Amino acid sequence: MIAIIDYGMGNLRSVQKGFEKVGFDAVVTTDPKVLFEADRVVLPGVGAFRDCIKNLEEGGFVEPILKVIGAGKPFLGICLGLQLLFTESEEFGLHKGLDVIPGRVVRFPEGMKEADEELKVPHMGWNQIALKKPAPLYGGIAEGTNVYFVHSYYVKPDDEAVVASTTGYGIEFCSSIWRDNVMATQFHPEKSQDKGLAMLKNFAQLK
Repeated sequence: MIAIIDYGMGNLRSVQKGFEKVGFDAVVTTDPKVLFEADRVVLPGVGAFRDCIKNLEEGGFVEPILKVIGAGKPFLGICLGLQLLFTESEEFGLHKGLDVIPGRVVRFPEGMKEADEELKVPHMGWNQIALKKPAPLYGGIAEGTNVYFVHSYYVKPDDEAVVASTTGYGIEFCSSIWRDNVMATQFHPEKSQDKGLAMLKNFAQLK
């Protein structure tokens, strides 16, 4: 069973439907105890970092998340669910994250350009991933695969060894991480058509 954490922020039904499309049951839950019963856990999220971390705390999810990660259970963060795993975010002031992955969440710099055209923030739409390590999520996924992004902030891990992929948007930024049982993507696999669904299937099949 796959547990999708419902803390009041994120398009949870689309993530659930993504897993169902590739043949796996996923339960959206507001109950932290369900994380201990699940085989795999997913932390999605959209919105502001400070609101999300507050909702996780108020929902009683912080300690269970840290415990299931520490126990080695396969864990997938999506979009803001990636950022929440980091030490802190500078979005709307400095806010502490879960500190599973040492590093910081920062905003895209102003005035980024590509081919003399100013790039808009948020970074929104399709873009390619450059694979940096053979993460379990990327089994059968080709270099340069297009995936779907919507974000104004990106993660800067202290340890480059956790970077599973990067993407270019004015700068080269970390678009996904992998360390042991923890995988997380800045992009939305559930919105990335067949390739994204293949990633969800790879996660669902992890032992």
